[in-house]
Amino acid sequence: MAATARLPEPVSEAWHWQLHAACRELSTSRFFHPENERGSARDNRERRAKLVCHQCPVLPQCRAHALKAREPYGVWGGLGERERRDLIARGRTA
Repeated sequence: MAATARLPEPVSEAWHWQLHAACRELSTSRFFHPENERGSARDNRERRAKLVCHQCPVLPQCRAHALKAREPYGVWGGLGERERRDLIARGRTA
């Protein structure tokens, strides 16, 4: 069973920022890799996802959520999985 204690409380005010996200109407396949995606295909998909993030008005809120919740997959707040893991490992989740 997944550990959910680290997740933020389900209060709608805490999630309101998502209504303004640039990715809201886009396919999740742009932000989450399919099984066995590797190499340049994965790098290119992630780069395209980050272009959306870098134009997003709620990038700081998205990034803060991803770091606090320790989102393990996908591109969140302009950061890929490895980038988030590195920041969390260095204690930079704020």
